[in-house]
Amino acid sequence: MLDVKFIRENLDLVEKSAKEKGYKINIQGVLKLDDDRKAQLVRVEELRRERNEIAAKMKGGKPEQSLIDQGKKVKEELAGLEEKLTKTEAEYTAALKSVPNIIFDDVPLGGEEDSVEIKAWGEKKESGVDHLEYALSRDWVDFERGAKVAGAKFYYIKNELALLENALLQFGMKKVFEKGFNYITVPDLVSSKVLEGTGFNPRTSDQSDEYFIEGEDLALIATAEIALTGYHMGEIIDEKDLPLLYAGYSACFRKEAGSAGKHTRGLFRVHQFNKLEMYVFCTPEQSKEMHEMILATEEEIWQELNIPYRVINIAAGDLGAPAAKKYDVEYWSPVDQCYRELTSCSNCTDFQARNLSIRVRREDGKVETLHTLNGTAVSLARTMVAVIENYAKAGGKLTVPEVLKPYLNNKEEL
Repeated sequence: MLDVKFIRENLDLVEKSAKEKGYKINIQGVLKLDDDRKAQLVRVEELRRERNEIAAKMKGGKPEQSLIDQGKKVKEELAGLEEKLTKTEAEYTAALKSVPNIIFDDVPLGGEEDSVEIKAWGEKKESGVDHLEYALSRDWVDFERGAKVAGAKFYYIKNELALLENALLQFGMKKVFEKGFNYITVPDLVSSKVLEGTGFNPRTSDQSDEYFIEGEDLALIATAEIALTGYHMGEIIDEKDLPLLYAGYSACFRKEAGSAGKHTRGLFRVHQFNKLEMYVFCTPEQSKEMHEMILATEEEIWQELNIPYRVINIAAGDLGAPAAKKYDVEYWSPVDQCYRELTSCSNCTDFQARNLSIRVRREDGKVETLHTLNGTAVSLARTMVAVIENYAKAGGKLTVPEVLKPYLNNKEEL
């Protein structure tokens, strides 16, 4: 969430950013609740002080009736006002969390169609092999048994495709290690505090993407980003230790709510997949450089896999609540003859860290909120789609990308 002081000092920017992101937010209502909360807190503290003074006077003898009556009156007023303050604070916190992060000046305005291509790489092929038909013909994927066991859009990965998935993971890990990321596995379940702390507030209730555990304060993660954000929750990190770079591997679970009309064929959009995620905790002055570093790492992965792609600067109306800026990397699909989303990376500035009280202690002793960033190294299901489309031969075998051979016993084909 944003600092309410920042909101007051940058009211036009906050209102404009929320509007451009597509959030209908009553900023003045947030500030009114903050004013009410502060006024009520002042009165509560006055009454508590008065109550303590009366209690002190009552010690050591029989108190006068007027003092007893005064104490009773203060106690009743305090109880009512404390209840009111609790309600106001809850309303204020909820309202403040509903305000999305601001956008950077270089973020394009408009909706998804207004995102701007900033670079492209590779030679686009004119034809390719449909990944689902190919994988089914090779007995590499089983959606029918996946549906039987767990429901639609769940699946089994089998045989050589399972080996290819592992090779892609190992290759991705090698790349992030080279960039200084530290490998970490994460819990597949998080509490509502951590989930909400990441700031993924859907614009409408039917867009909620998480699977919740009935009877528990737990939800399955949609990305390792959520668990990684919570890793340093409530901590103060010394400036000399930043930036902290983590590479988190996890299964990802998504209802894919609100995905109607999007490309959903085969492995491209499913309810469960594995992903290697890059995550950075850093100082505010480091975050823009870290964002470019994450993007460069993603690009190196696709260049070494020799899969054509483009990078787009995501428009404000397609940004989630936490991101101030986001890049998407889209691969060229020779089957569909268009670009398809592959990975993304976001600079969330201090938005997530403030939610979860993650701070930096400066060398001069000052404590402030740090910045967080995230980016996908390898989203394995979609990456397998891209590899099959670009490397499989119709009716034949799949040529192994050169960089994956060390993880597949140096096989030339699968």
